[in-house]
Amino acid sequence: MVHLLPFFPSSSDGGYAFIDYKEVDPKLGTWEDVRKLAKEYRLMVDLVMNHVSSQSKWFQGFLQGDKRYRDYFIWRGSRIEMPKLFRPRASPLFTAFETYMGKKLVWTTFGEDQVDLNYRSPQVLLRVIDVLLAYLSQGVEIIRLDAVGYEWKEVNTSCVNLSKTQQIVRLLRSLLKYVAPYVVLVTEANFAYEENVAYFGEEHEANMVYKFSLPPLVLDAFARKDTSHILREKKRLRRDLLFLNFLASHDGIGLPSAREILPQEAFENLRRITVEHGGLVSYKSTDGDESPYELNISYFDAINEPQEETDPLLVGRFLASQAIMLALKGIPGIYVHSLLGSRNYGKGVRETGIKRMINREPLHPESLFASLSDPGSVRHQVWEGYLHMLRVRGRERSFHPWGAREVVELDQRLFAIERRFEGEELFVLINVSEDTIRLPSHCRRFDPLEGKRFEGEVGAVWGAFPERYGVKGKGKKGLLLRCWS
Repeated sequence: MVHLLPFFPSSSDGGYAFIDYKEVDPKLGTWEDVRKLAKEYRLMVDLVMNHVSSQSKWFQGFLQGDKRYRDYFIWRGSRIEMPKLFRPRASPLFTAFETYMGKKLVWTTFGEDQVDLNYRSPQVLLRVIDVLLAYLSQGVEIIRLDAVGYEWKEVNTSCVNLSKTQQIVRLLRSLLKYVAPYVVLVTEANFAYEENVAYFGEEHEANMVYKFSLPPLVLDAFARKDTSHILREKKRLRRDLLFLNFLASHDGIGLPSAREILPQEAFENLRRITVEHGGLVSYKSTDGDESPYELNISYFDAINEPQEETDPLLVGRFLASQAIMLALKGIPGIYVHSLLGSRNYGKGVRETGIKRMINREPLHPESLFASLSDPGSVRHQVWEGYLHMLRVRGRERSFHPWGAREVVELDQRLFAIERRFEGEELFVLINVSEDTIRLPSHCRRFDPLEGKRFEGEVGAVWGAFPERYGVKGKGKKGLLLRCWS
């Protein structure tokens, strides 16, 4: 499956300020290009329901008094107090615009260029449904509901994850059951665990949701050389849900779900590490107070110390983090910059003032392919190592999304998980420290090469087997063992 980030005409935010829902940006291609991709891959495309660009035809029509768009947006003549409002940004909630009625304040959750739609107007909902059906007609099979929790607004509420927002998602799911039952609906709700999984809605809402807690918890495990917080989180997950597991995306590392799991000291440690490793921190506003909302940094640089450029474990440490994601139950989502081992793109932040640009480096084919062809480059080593893990993962039926999984508690420096599906078993060990660790005697697995029990030291191999009982040394990739009972 391939997720195409927004390819529509846009005025800002890396494509998420849509000017036109139904046009392809001519700088990027055409709908014919999209249809060609859809013949080779299952495509996921964003349905951005919360807002449109301030330059869109809809909003410009509203400003000019076009009666077709009069109820499309939320505006006020003067500011109102919203003490319970949850904001994913620290910018003002309302932005002043000159309209045919004079200067008015318009609701802009994500910034002055992204104007929120008014779902109290049935016409807005009908227009967005029309957009959804247009995407399906181009071969799209997976719909990502971007920032889904913000669609419905009520005074004196947090204005996130309200019941009417979930009713809208339920309506879309019902519609898809009739017109395209093969389509997968994915909700992007960067909130605490219970609010996030609420969008599963007992098979009436999303087919799959993002596991937002995973990126910060994996980063925490490598920072403290301790997997205990990941294990704690795994124990509370509902086993009947399908998660989209990911560590990096075009956005930052979201923190709301981690805050309820990590102690304050560990939470603050993530913020400190991000800054020390050349990253940035974005803030949200709630009850008038600002608090960290996401970490803006490439995952490669988040995992690794920036001053240790010659560290031979740079690539292995990063691949080990990705191995945790690949080992978990669910469907892994791999950001293209993780697959390519991209680093912090500070130039983009300086040029645009947008913190998220640090993880959105433009890729130029000539320099990219040259780097991938150089065995000494980080890109080449990450690319080859990642593809190796994916090939192994693709061969093993135990990694089926609906297969059983059981996290095993061994040493706090180890992430250990058993995967099972239709009689096949597999055991994964990943070392998040530089230490050589001997497995406890009660953890025994058969060595697939020699038929002997594995009680040796954890090695640094993913998808290959050591000649003896383990590989000594400082390994951080992870060890994949095929198990027989």
